[in-house]
Amino acid sequence: MYNSVLSGGEGDFVEKKSRFIGGGYFVKSEEEALDKISQIKEIYKDASHNTYAYIIGEDAKIQRYSDDGEPQGTAGIPMLEVLKKEEMRNVLVTGTRYFGGILLGSGGLLRAYTKCARLGLLAAKKVVRENFNRTKFSYDYTYHGKILNYLTINGYKILQEEFTDIASLTLYVKENAPIIKDLKDMTGAKIKIEVKACEELPTIDGKIMR
Repeated sequence: MYNSVLSGGEGDFVEKKSRFIGGGYFVKSEEEALDKISQIKEIYKDASHNTYAYIIGEDAKIQRYSDDGEPQGTAGIPMLEVLKKEEMRNVLVTGTRYFGGILLGSGGLLRAYTKCARLGLLAAKKVVRENFNRTKFSYDYTYHGKILNYLTINGYKILQEEFTDIASLTLYVKENAPIIKDLKDMTGAKIKIEVKACEELPTIDGKIMR
């Protein structure tokens, strides 16, 4: 389980006639991060600077940044610090600048690129990424109504339904979630539970975002 972003997005603002574009993106590897950086540089190839920072891995083992021609320490590092403060993982933030003719100074640049990182995270939507088991529950029709009611009350979404001589429902379930014991108790243990796969999914307040 770790803090990250849902997908990708951008926002922009103007500071003393310079236009800044802040981007945030979910990346699962350094290769993905570098590919996205190349895309950003191509899209904004006429920009004065395309700066970035990223943290890869749940252990934050890979951390990189670039000032891309801005004074040393005024762009990449403050953006990386935003990622560290938010405890973000597998996230790339970018800061693009179109110079407007007025120098901002080191303090002004630091504040502007910090804002780029925060704007990027906001646009990409902050989430918590958690592991869920894709689980199939099979049981006699006698229990179907009670089980559906339980799922509704507890906010579960059904991924797949199968109706043969028995009823089967497939759901995303957290490891050791109460639902396992609850449905066993409800059916007198007359329920088959099969974990089909483990998947990493983005959540907000514990709810899966798709």
